[in-house]
Parts: sequence; C-alpha cells; structure tokens
Amino acid sequence: MSILRGLTLDVDTGSTLGVVGPSGSGKSTLLMVLAGLERPTKGSVAISGQDLSRLEEDALARFRREHVGIVFQSFHLIPTMTALENVAVPLELARVPNAQARAAEGLEAVGLSHRLTHYPAQLSGGEQQRVALARAIAVRPKVLLADEPTGNLDGRTGEQIIDLLFDVHGSTDTTLFLITHDEALAQKCDRIVRMRDGRIAADEGQGV
Repeated sequence: MSILRGLTLDVDTGSTLGVVGPSGSGKSTLLMVLAGLERPTKGSVAISGQDLSRLEEDALARFRREHVGIVFQSFHLIPTMTALENVAVPLELARVPNAQARAAEGLEAVGLSHRLTHYPAQLSGGEQQRVALARAIAVRPKVLLADEPTGNLDGRTGEQIIDLLFDVHGSTDTTLFLITHDEALAQKCDRIVRMRDGRIAADEGQGV
C-alpha cells in the first residue's frame, strides 16, 4: 500500500513551510522521506541539488548528518548522556573541531547553558525539546525538519519552542519544514501545504 501518491513538492531555499493534515494523511512519512530515513519506492528527493535516491546508505547518513536537522516530537535523547553530550554527538560524528564547545554554544542559544551536565531524566519536557533542537541545529543544517515539535508540551513551553525554531530560521536562513496539527502555528509559515490521503490537497502561500 502506498502512503504517498503522486506527490510533487518544491520548497524554496530559506523559506518556512507548514504541513498540515489529519492523522494518517502522510505528513510524518513525507518528513521521513525528506530526511532520507525512508526511501521512496518511486520518484526522487533532492536537497540542495543532491539526489538522495542516488546515495548508498553510508553516504546518505553522512549527507543527513551534515545538512539536515530533525526535531522529533518524542525528543530521542540518549538517556545515559548529559545535555552537552547529546548535542555533541552529531558534531563528533561529523568530526567537527571543538565539538563540545560548539555543543555548549548551541545549548546557550536555546537558553540551557545552566543545564549542560544534566541528564534527560533531570530535565523537564520543554528542556528536553530544547536539547533536541540544539542538537538538530548544531551542525548548522541547510534544512530543519520538525515533526509536531510542540505535541508533548504545554501551551507556554510550546510557544517558546516555536519562537526558537523561527529564531533559528531567521538567524541562519535555514529552510524550515514544520509538520503540525496547529493551524495557528502553520499560519506563521510562508507557505502551507495541506495533505489528505497521501496527496497534496491544497498549497497555500508563496513557493514554487
């Protein structure tokens, strides 16, 4: 059974795109395909001119590590590592010099300079999401993918995370791809794509 069907989507570099739709419409699958975490059975995905379908697994992992940041709803932090170590992991894998110092800068950017040595279990949900965001932006990705980044957070904390996401976009010109059920949040984006049954039902706003 195909989850995404006949879908064509071009996203302008440096833009913000909100993807909305009911559960089961294919939003999260689209994000996984864009991230290179799932391969499409047909068609292709290109980021900055690189066709991901032409990359073997190791090359795909390197490309994702260096160019794509992902913020999951469930955080996916490593419980046995501190906040600093969690953020440093992708930097160390990418062999970035001074990975720990740069990870500390990322945590400072999301307001967690006082929580560097704390483990995930010692952090609130909002703090864990901020660590996940710091980890996603640590490699200074060209594309930042966020899957329901406020879904597990209270309203006030969710607003703080959204502000951080758009601040990152504004300061780095990173392309922001945001999956959400929140219509008000989607309206903050330059463009809104509405999905239903694995297809684009509506494309609103600017974009190619």
